[in-house]
Amino acid sequence: CVLFLFSCLAFCRGRVVRVPKGPLIRVVGTEVVIPCSVSDYDGPSEQNFDWEFSREADFMRIVSTWDPTFTSEEYQKRVGLGDIKLRRSSNDAVELVIRNIQPTDQGRYKCSTPSTDATVQGNYDAEVQVKVIADGLSVSGSKARSSMSLRLSEGDSFKLRCSAITTSPEHTHLHVTWQIKSGSTWQDILSLTHEGKFQPGPGYEERYRNGDIRLDTGMNDTYWLSVSQALSEDGGAYRCLVSEWVRGADSSWQRIQEKSVEIATVAIQRTALDVVISTSNVSVTERDSLDLTCNITTDRSGVFQAEVTWYFSALPDDTLSDAQVLLSMDHDSVVSDSTLISLSHVDRNSYRLLVRDVDVEDSGYYFCQAAVWVPLHNGSWHKVVERTSAPVSVVVAALEPDYEVFLNASRTPKFSDDPTELNCRITNAQDTEANIRFTVSWYYRQRLRSDDVVTEELLATMDADWTLLLGDRSRERTENGEIIFSKKAVDTFTLRIQWTSESDRGDYFCVISAWSRHRNNSWIKSKDVTSASVSIFWATQDYTLTVEAVKLKPFFVAGHTFEMTCKVSSKNIKTPRYSVLITAEKPLTDQSNPNGTTRIISLNQDSVVRLEDWTDQTRVDGVVLEKVQENEFRYRMYQTQISDAGLYRCVVTAWSPGGGGMWREAVNGLSNPIQIDFQTSGPVFNVSVHSDSPTIYQGELADLLCIVTTEGMALEPDDMSFDVSWFAVRSFALDREPVLLASLDRRGIVMQSRRNGSSDLSLERISPLEFRLRVHGCEDHDFGNHYCVVTPWVRSATGTWQREPDIKAKPIFLSVKMDVLNAFKYPLLIGIGLATAIGLLSCLIGYCSSRWCCKKEVQETRRERRRLMSMEMD
Repeated sequence: CVLFLFSCLAFCRGRVVRVPKGPLIRVVGTEVVIPCSVSDYDGPSEQNFDWEFSREADFMRIVSTWDPTFTSEEYQKRVGLGDIKLRRSSNDAVELVIRNIQPTDQGRYKCSTPSTDATVQGNYDAEVQVKVIADGLSVSGSKARSSMSLRLSEGDSFKLRCSAITTSPEHTHLHVTWQIKSGSTWQDILSLTHEGKFQPGPGYEERYRNGDIRLDTGMNDTYWLSVSQALSEDGGAYRCLVSEWVRGADSSWQRIQEKSVEIATVAIQRTALDVVISTSNVSVTERDSLDLTCNITTDRSGVFQAEVTWYFSALPDDTLSDAQVLLSMDHDSVVSDSTLISLSHVDRNSYRLLVRDVDVEDSGYYFCQAAVWVPLHNGSWHKVVERTSAPVSVVVAALEPDYEVFLNASRTPKFSDDPTELNCRITNAQDTEANIRFTVSWYYRQRLRSDDVVTEELLATMDADWTLLLGDRSRERTENGEIIFSKKAVDTFTLRIQWTSESDRGDYFCVISAWSRHRNNSWIKSKDVTSASVSIFWATQDYTLTVEAVKLKPFFVAGHTFEMTCKVSSKNIKTPRYSVLITAEKPLTDQSNPNGTTRIISLNQDSVVRLEDWTDQTRVDGVVLEKVQENEFRYRMYQTQISDAGLYRCVVTAWSPGGGGMWREAVNGLSNPIQIDFQTSGPVFNVSVHSDSPTIYQGELADLLCIVTTEGMALEPDDMSFDVSWFAVRSFALDREPVLLASLDRRGIVMQSRRNGSSDLSLERISPLEFRLRVHGCEDHDFGNHYCVVTPWVRSATGTWQREPDIKAKPIFLSVKMDVLNAFKYPLLIGIGLATAIGLLSCLIGYCSSRWCCKKEVQETRRERRRLMSMEMD
């Protein structure tokens, strides 16, 4: 059913031309606008329209949107003058505009649209009846011809009269609107609509609800505008705007004409008000009374009342945005309640403010604000003007107590880390009451030898509640208990530094502040007294530290114990303790320590021993450092080896006790060197790298040999052993970090590093002095400089193994190439095989198709074979 309904609608759909439902009643001499629109059409979006007119039967052509020759001769002059024209409002709608319509224009108007549809459906024209009636509306103001002028004071009342009547034969309604000219535009005040409703204009809603603005009707069709309380913005020109409305055939209201008349020009004179405080700047003493008088002057006559409000502000800002209301008296002479402040009406124009028992916090600026109120017709009051006086500055002088401040040092340091104690005492205190409270602030000033000005630094201060606020200089030390601020007695404040350091040397002074309690129980600082400064200083001498290293055994050989002592002496250090570090300066040929200096073992000031850079796991207990006496330390190295050769020193740090049981570093010292030098006539080892094929192809095997040779004294193979490590530098030049490939220690254990490629490594010993590294299945990233590092181990006569210095071989460059023939051999063979197979398969498919699939039977026409008969006749 739904599909059938949609099908019917689609079939019945067609062009629709619409005009307003008539008749249209219009007043002679006015402008008439008749709209026409078209919908549900095919063709271009912009449609054309033709307008025709008929009084009785025949239609006359008026105007067209597309044919300039469409207009009949009777309408050509009016169309040419623009009295009749078409105004397009959209692509599918136009308006016929007739200015100054006359009774002869009464009749039927037809709007037509030329067809642009594929099929003819719907209606292509529509008619509307227009009825022209006589002008029966008359609007007038006062009896005088010109508008009257009124001069009023702000707050006065006035009434304006407007008369409007109509003699139209039709049943019409009037719409009356009172307007005021604001600038160059007219603004609605209040309207009586054609439906009999009152409608206030924008901004007049509140005044209309309060009854200050009314629109009253009277006899003889008069309309009164009543303003009971004139404001300054009510000044201007007033007019009465009357429009005539009629109900159309579709029950909607249509405005057929509009007329206006200016009624009056009203000038509102603002009420003058001057507010002045009788006195200018005032100075009073704390606990006295403050007396201020506010005088107001106005030109207002008649009944009015004044409202007065006193304000207080810390700033001379007459906007009173942050001001505090002290006391007020409204227009009914009702004063707001206050205990210490009173407001009295001295005479008609004077108002007195009295503040008793003033306080320091009452210092500031005082304002008097006055307003004039007038009564309204409904018994309420309206404020017509408000002014604020210029500020009066009031300074309340505090009652300062009289006292002195004395600062002395009860304990002064003679050395660093000694305690310091300063006492700040209040003396000769006079005129101090129970409402006075004392607090202290401590300051430090650094002493400089030059004349540079140094600002003081705040150590700590107290607020009125005796809450301690710390400065940046002393915050951390106070929280750690190194600095203590206290109050020993009512008149004594103490600063104690538990452990005085050199940075604490300088001048100290204190500031005693007196605070006074005020009415709201708050405390206000009234006075500061600064003490004389006290200097904290003691003579210091530079720390000295001497360290002497002594070799206990003048000569020893490899495998024996090396022993040396370090003796320390110091001056100007209070109860020192020492920490010792043993260092060794090895020859630069030592590959394990390219910088030359090795930190071996240390002993701190608390006698805790720690191995530093001693990494030989086989000799973890091979070094010992111990404290023999308070200033003597002994170092032992067991089973020394040739690799231990070098210069040995003692690095000593002197520590002195600091604050809180902490130790403070005082000075460092370095001993003389003690040399370990093994004079041996053992063999000399050399290392070289060799390869029969340094250039190989990818996937092949690379062989690299590390060959050790000896010179000098010959050794048995069982008396020597080697640690071998292979390295590679992945570049043509040796400008990158070497990469460890594999290592073989003297016990035969092989270690390999992790690899990213598919190639593999193997490292083996093929003879007592030859070690072979193989790279299986070489790849591109296996190229580069390859070398080996050998660490010889030699067994001495005593049976101990001695480690010789590391030996690095000269690198050899391994080049990896790609075998082009082998790389393309298998892909080429596979391609040729596939091409041959595909060719043979194509031939087979063609033969089969021609043999069986495409064979046709060809049937030939049978021919008879007869002999020609002889044409001879007997």
